[in-house]
Amino acid sequence: MANLKLGKLPDRTPAKITITVGADLNQALRDYATLYRATYGEAESVTELIPFMLEAFLDSDRAFAKARKEGLPETNIDKPARRTRSPRAGDTEAASPAVSSTSQFQE
Repeated sequence: MANLKLGKLPDRTPAKITITVGADLNQALRDYATLYRATYGEAESVTELIPFMLEAFLDSDRAFAKARKEGLPETNIDKPARRTRSPRAGDTEAASPAVSSTSQFQE
């Protein structure tokens, strides 16, 4: 078997990820795209910029790089995270734990 300087190329299959962002983040992303266009003279959509923004963020996170180098903890990323319902105004059941009618303390 040949000893090539170029190793086997990594998986380059793109993955589509759909996210929902809040109004403030959406505006910030659109503002970034506007500044990008003013800086480089080329218009790029937010959709085109986001993968590069995420890659730059991950590349600059030293704690993340260290954790990847040392080995990440095992997680099951195929299973979606469980969402908890946030309490709503007037929702006493979600806002406070169940309270027993008997006292824990006796005189």
